[in-house]
Amino acid sequence: MTELASRPRLRVPDRARPGEVIEIRMLIDHPMESGLRVGGGAAPPRNMLSRLSVTMNGAPLFEAELKNGTSPNPYHVIFVRVDRTSDFAFAWTDEAGRSARTTARVTVG
Repeated sequence: MTELASRPRLRVPDRARPGEVIEIRMLIDHPMESGLRVGGGAAPPRNMLSRLSVTMNGAPLFEAELKNGTSPNPYHVIFVRVDRTSDFAFAWTDEAGRSARTTARVTVG
């Protein structure tokens, strides 16, 4: 599997108290070109992210299927209750099978 050219950006707190709800912000630079836009010539080729998945300690936490209506540079925010130190994994996949991945850890204590 090849990698997407853009690098995801995350805002995840380093620390939390047991039972605290944390905010996770995710942004990836991607044109999200549907291939349907016209104007001044041929439509640009389709180039869309198709999926975003987030796991917490190896278990699925959040999944989204991204479609034509998704704006360029998609930005997502989720809220998660953490009871123990947790490892998060984030993966964006495009329609060509390329992906971008990153991880984060929240220490609870």
